[in-house]
Amino acid sequence: MKLYVASSWRNIRQQTVVGELRQAGFDVYDFKNPPGGTGFDWANVDPNWKQWTPQEFREGLSHPIAHRGFQSDMTALDMADAVVLVMPCGRSAHIEAGYALGAHKPVFILLSMGEPELMYKMAELVLSVDELISKLDALEAKRFEPFATPLDAPLDMPF
Repeated sequence: MKLYVASSWRNIRQQTVVGELRQAGFDVYDFKNPPGGTGFDWANVDPNWKQWTPQEFREGLSHPIAHRGFQSDMTALDMADAVVLVMPCGRSAHIEAGYALGAHKPVFILLSMGEPELMYKMAELVLSVDELISKLDALEAKRFEPFATPLDAPLDMPF
């Protein structure tokens, strides 16, 4: 099962979660260490990015480095079977989770201490990596259940 782990660059749990999921046999996209390179960093676009105006920010999104980082993350997000949001995290990770929900992909939120959020009801909340792995294993097993036809279904159904 392909997983997209969304979190913050500042989240110290992110790398541990990626490692544990890989050890459990999942194919995990790591935005900090994507295939073929290192993760996106605004400082590679402009060392003074923290002082940007809104117009400079909008222009920065068109930079080739920003484009490559975006394409890498979006390709992995589109290919993922499920998304794991590792808390705490910020805007980008939440947009990625919202995109996945809109694409009808399962989203799991690995909770941490912090402010409650009502709209997290759209996702599956987990308290530990062990619980996450258990739920992912169950989801994967369910994905591969053979198609069952109800016993009372007519056999001459048009296809």
